[in-house]
Amino acid sequence: MHATLPLLAATDFPPIRRRSLDTLQVNLGYKCNQSCLHCHVAASPQRTEMMGSDTIAQVIEVLRARKVSTLDLTGGAPELNEHFRPLVRQARALGVRVIDRCNLTILSEPGQEDLAAFLAEQAVEITASLPCYSPANVDRQRGDGVFERSIAGLRQLNALGYGDQTRGLALNLVYNPQGPSLPPPQGPLEADYKRELLEHFGIRFDHLFALTNMPVQRFGSTLVSKGTFRTYMQLLRDSYRIENLETVMCRSLLSVDWQGFLHDCDFNQMLGLRANLGGQVRPHLRDLLQHEPAGTDIRIADHCYGCTAGQGSSCGGALETAAPDVKAMADVRLTEPAR
Repeated sequence: MHATLPLLAATDFPPIRRRSLDTLQVNLGYKCNQSCLHCHVAASPQRTEMMGSDTIAQVIEVLRARKVSTLDLTGGAPELNEHFRPLVRQARALGVRVIDRCNLTILSEPGQEDLAAFLAEQAVEITASLPCYSPANVDRQRGDGVFERSIAGLRQLNALGYGDQTRGLALNLVYNPQGPSLPPPQGPLEADYKRELLEHFGIRFDHLFALTNMPVQRFGSTLVSKGTFRTYMQLLRDSYRIENLETVMCRSLLSVDWQGFLHDCDFNQMLGLRANLGGQVRPHLRDLLQHEPAGTDIRIADHCYGCTAGQGSSCGGALETAAPDVKAMADVRLTEPAR
């Protein structure tokens, strides 16, 4: 796999600082039951990195001490961590909002038959990956049969009350472009998803998050191999919108890797860029009990343009409600001769 940090380190992205911490995004491990082309974590069934019980206990301690309002659980497939359910129970007992970044197919994995019911019982908010409402496109990106299993998972969640606004069980979907282009405007795309999924599959959900593919790990390496890395980066830079700086996720979030070390976001975690906190060389969860993260400088590199391009992109979807120039950019076919 090609390393992309050397291609991203030199940047003129504007400096930004952290505000008060309200979200802890915790990567419970890189093991996943899928291997997706766009995955910036390079997760797969072969990965063995998983967060242990001692670090899980520190997550709970930080939630309590810092009064963090949101715990965002990611992976890999976070549900494959043996401590996933105890962590969810303890966080919910503290009144913390819990988000599960679910790939949907995990709901039909052996041993996970009661997972959907557990998530509903704990009122966990689900943010589920579904890169398209077309079976062929999803299977091309994620593997044969993934779309069918994803639809089955969504139906299971709907049956439990997810996607029904009267039940208070939030179900959000995530869209990623199929290749090196920006996502189209989130609003019209959400309307398309809702119409197609309801009409053809009887599925309801709350919101669609349109995310930009980041030039790191597996996706970034693919760009390098195809000779399109620099062209894609130019697209991100040309699409920069200064207003998106105000709401990028890193201002109020810290990303925790499977060993408990702190990063400004999940993308920085994959690049090995650790957060600035109290002068610590390798800031860890335990350091949050002694050092205030607000006001610290956020580590930046050229990939940060991915979060501020066009309508903007974060783990909560688009940052701007309208971006009239994005759709044309999303249709661009990038070509760059190999060097």
